[in-house]
Amino acid sequence: MKLSELKKGDSAKIIAIDATEDLKRRLRSFGVIKGSELSVETYSLAKKTIEIMVDDTLIGLRAIEAEKVEVEKITEGKN
Repeated sequence: MKLSELKKGDSAKIIAIDATEDLKRRLRSFGVIKGSELSVETYSLAKKTIEIMVDDTLIGLRAIEAEKVEVEKITEGKN
């Protein structure tokens, strides 16, 4: 499942990142790496951006970037 498919409040583990080296480097700098756990905090109104929490760091990603991150859902949000 893609990160962009998660709902607000869902938690997941990153299993792969299928992106360009530049994007992989940018994501790594934020701690978005294979094996990391994350939670979806919120989406923008048009779902063009997603806010995720990784290792106590709040990160904003474009929806197109979130589509490049393959995750395994751990828990579902309450919304």
